[in-house]
Amino acid sequence: MPAATNSFDSNFTRKLARVFLEKFESARVLSKSVDTQLLQGQFNPASGANVDFKRPTDYTTSRSATGDATGISDDIITGKATGTVQNYFTSMVDFYEADQAIKMDQLDQLLAPMATRIATDLELDFSAYMMKNAGLLAGTYGTAPTTWSDIANWGATMQANGIPMDGQWNAVINPYTAKTLADVQRSLGAGGTAGSDVASALREATITDKFAGMRVMTATTLASYSSGAYGGDLVGTVNGNPDVTYATAKDSMTQSVTVAGIGTFTGTIPAGTVWQVTGRNRLNLSTRQPVIDGAGANVLWSGVQTADASFTSGGGTVILSGPAIFESGGAYNTTDTAVVNGDVITLLGAVSTLYQPNLFYHTKAFSIGSVPIQKLYSTDTLATTEDGLQIRISRFADGVTNVQKVRFDLRPAYAVLNPFFAGQGWG
Repeated sequence: MPAATNSFDSNFTRKLARVFLEKFESARVLSKSVDTQLLQGQFNPASGANVDFKRPTDYTTSRSATGDATGISDDIITGKATGTVQNYFTSMVDFYEADQAIKMDQLDQLLAPMATRIATDLELDFSAYMMKNAGLLAGTYGTAPTTWSDIANWGATMQANGIPMDGQWNAVINPYTAKTLADVQRSLGAGGTAGSDVASALREATITDKFAGMRVMTATTLASYSSGAYGGDLVGTVNGNPDVTYATAKDSMTQSVTVAGIGTFTGTIPAGTVWQVTGRNRLNLSTRQPVIDGAGANVLWSGVQTADASFTSGGGTVILSGPAIFESGGAYNTTDTAVVNGDVITLLGAVSTLYQPNLFYHTKAFSIGSVPIQKLYSTDTLATTEDGLQIRISRFADGVTNVQKVRFDLRPAYAVLNPFFAGQGWG
């Protein structure tokens, strides 16, 4: 009989893991639409809060009449994507409750709400990260999309900016926007992704698999932010010349810009805010030619603020995702001219307003890495999803309080692989 008891103990967390993983997988939407990696060996206590992700490399070509490559050097500067390790997502249940659920064949009812809660919190947290690091902009900021042509504009923006079609393009809207679109074009309202034997939130969230090159989905986990009371003066100037070199921006893919003249505002400008510079135009990342809109005009460069910024008397420094890079003859330029001191810079949107940007992105715009979690002195099982996210299930006892618990842990890291592969979408 002791052998049977030991067998039960060793299998207990495995039984929980099998059900929990299935429920966790079926609740994911955004996190299943981006690159995911199990960061085995890349993270340890000495690495601090950061971990390196693999970032795709771009290349350049040279041209000559004879094909003589003498004097041609490899000028590729490879960047690395540094991910930020997040806090643990943890949930717990009483051991005896879990034990009873196994014996009564009720694990689904016990674990489904817990798995859904961890998945939902992960999605909401990650969507905020996506919002703050999506480097492109489509539509009029703050205007909700009301027609499918608005959504098509997001796909056109991706194509015009040279985003490759070698991976899935995605667009995420909130449910009320989906309702509006269903009213104007019912034929796309059925949607859904075929082919799965497990109920999937991603499948159910998909309106259409292919519209303007994108999979269009709904999500209730889109992040939002509130603009401040800036006094109505949203137009300022660039104060000092920003660093516009690729070497500086290649790892973070961000740029520090000092701003002056936002009225006399003193306070915090929140992450997610979009800034646009007059006279500095976007380049296609593939051809390095100007991006021209449907009216034949240049598309202005803009960047999204990655973190809250403190302003005093109308001035402060913002960190912007999707840097304006310009070097003479540069192979990595993202603008046709350099952002310089005195340029007009505009904070898009309105004062004291709640914004919930829609998102569009290539699957390689962002990555979620699952940081392996060390085992406790307990009965542990490490369960890994097919795309590399790892959950630790631990049964443990607290000898002081005389209780036994089962805990479920996920520790992710987020990275921006390319901010120019993603954007905030409006009508």
